[in-house]
Order: sequence, then structure tokens, then C-alpha cells
Amino acid sequence: MNGREILQKMKVKAGFGTSSGGDRGKGKGKMLKNITHGFHLVKGKSAHAMEDYVVAKFKQEKDKELGLFAIFDGHLGHDVASYLQNNLFDNILKQEDFWTETESAVKRAYLITDEKILEQSFELGRGGSTAVTAILINGQKLVVANVGDSRAVISKNGKPKQLSIDHEPSKEKTMIESRGGFVSNIPGDVPRVDGKLAVARAFGDKSLKMHLSSEPDVVVETVEEDTEFLILASDGIWKVMTNQEAVNCIRKAKDAQAAAKRLIEEAVARNSKDDISCIIVKFQ
Repeated sequence: MNGREILQKMKVKAGFGTSSGGDRGKGKGKMLKNITHGFHLVKGKSAHAMEDYVVAKFKQEKDKELGLFAIFDGHLGHDVASYLQNNLFDNILKQEDFWTETESAVKRAYLITDEKILEQSFELGRGGSTAVTAILINGQKLVVANVGDSRAVISKNGKPKQLSIDHEPSKEKTMIESRGGFVSNIPGDVPRVDGKLAVARAFGDKSLKMHLSSEPDVVVETVEEDTEFLILASDGIWKVMTNQEAVNCIRKAKDAQAAAKRLIEEAVARNSKDDISCIIVKFQ
């Protein structure tokens, strides 16, 4: 076992990845045996500690089975991402109208969670985190939300459909400027909010919050017969692969866990230097 594999096991056991499959990084529902998931994380080449956190588990809620899946990609420290791992889904499910007005409930929970993070900025630090979350309800309804540049993609008959929006500063320049901020565009670098942050929406980041948004985009997707799998992944994947390349890479993998590992190995082979995490949910 090499150093990265040892680190992976340590991160999972420490709570960086949680799943009904324990430290194996895979699991399946109790009611929906045909739906399985797997996840994998790899530390990037930067000097800082691993800043990605994962949630991947099934949960019984009243008479429904929920699949709860999320990638939290921290920056300037991992405390905000850790807080999200432990609290965001609880805050979503506490919304009384979650079952009837799902989209508005998820948006409200994101904003409430961000407020709580900002209130605890002394303990959690000055950093922040992006997030992409997916809630699978009874294997039929998929509710995806995101802030930042982690991404959700489903495959239907080998064709990708992106369910999230990459919140890049260049795309949201008008909003940032309307809040009194600016977007830098220095040659050789990516556009950044106030010359610092490479995403236009995020949790935390108290020093930039006046110029950032934490409002998620929310999409509700019906799982159909041709829906093969869902990919949730941090930007360490998407910096080096297109949606179609990611789908092609894992479509023939033997199971969800093998697919997650294979996707990250391909990104590393393409010289992705960032922390990388991904979750695969297979429907067939």
C-alpha cells in the first residue's frame, strides 16, 4: 500500500468520507438494492492538508429512503468543509417544507448554513468551501444543488447531462461588481473575486462575503430507465476532463467504487495537481 492509499484510509476513518460501506468507500441502499455508490479521494500536490470532504450514505427518513451525497472542497483551511460535512444535510432535512417545496427548502438551508458558518468564523477560520450536494429520494427523484465549481453530471445512454453550474467569477462579474467587488483577469492566472478567490459562490470566506453569494443553483431530475450513473466531483477532475471524457472513462467499470477510483486515477494521469474527490452513484 503506497502513501496515498494509506492517507485515503486515514481520511475515510477520520470522517473525510462517510458511507454505509464503511472504509471501503462503497455502499448500497437497504430498500433499493440496485442503486449502489462508491467514492474515492486523493491528496493533491500542494503543501497544505487535504481540504476535500465527502458524504456518501443512505438514510431512512420517515417512510422514504434517501441517498445523501456531497463533495465539499475547502480553501484556506478545511474547517468550513468539515462543518458542512457534519451539518448541511441536517439543516436541509430540518426544513419543514422539504417534502413539498424541495427546491426552496434546499436554497434556504444553504443560506442558513452559511449564516451559521459566518457566525462561527472565529472558530472556523477565514476560509471557505464550495459544495455540490445530491439527495436521491426513493431512487426516483434527484435533487442537486451547488455553490462553486464542484460538479454534478449524470450519464444517460453514455451521454452526459450536467446538473450543476460552475460559478466562475468571469460568468458572474456583473453580480460581483454590483456588490462592490471586482474580478481580476491577470495573464497566466484564472479570474478571481477581488484578485483572491477563483469561484463566485461559496460558503464562508467572511472577508469576501460582501462580494460573494452562497445561494445555490438547484435542479430536480427524475431518474429514468436510461439513467446510468451520477458523478459528483471536485474541480480537480473537471480541470483536466470534459463531462463526456469522464463518462467514457468509467462507463464500463465493474462497480461504483471501481469507477470512482478509475476516474481519479485518470485525472492524476492527466496531471491534475489539486485535491481530488468523487462519488459515483450507479442506477443499473
